[in-house]
Amino acid sequence: MNGERAVFVYTTYPSLVEAERIGRAVLERRLAACVNILPGMISHYWWQGAIERGEEVVMIVKTRASLAEGVRAAVKEMHAYTTPAILVLPIEGGEPSYIDWLMRETAEGKG
Repeated sequence: MNGERAVFVYTTYPSLVEAERIGRAVLERRLAACVNILPGMISHYWWQGAIERGEEVVMIVKTRASLAEGVRAAVKEMHAYTTPAILVLPIEGGEPSYIDWLMRETAEGKG
């Protein structure tokens, strides 16, 4: 579709409730075709000079490259973290019918 590429936007949350709330909002804005929410992740990371441990939830947002900035802005606007992990990952290849579906479902995105 006009050379548009699919991307994943990877982000993490402190709770399942927050991930579901933000995931639903991203879908309602037509910024994504699908979000996958994976609870039960354990993170170890540096924060303010110390190693921290946290229980988090991963969300993978499936969208088109032109909407990735809109997804980033929406996630940041609603996120509890000061510095949320929001990473855009390119997709190489994939099942053509799935990519076509993703593009159709995000055609009305407000990106």
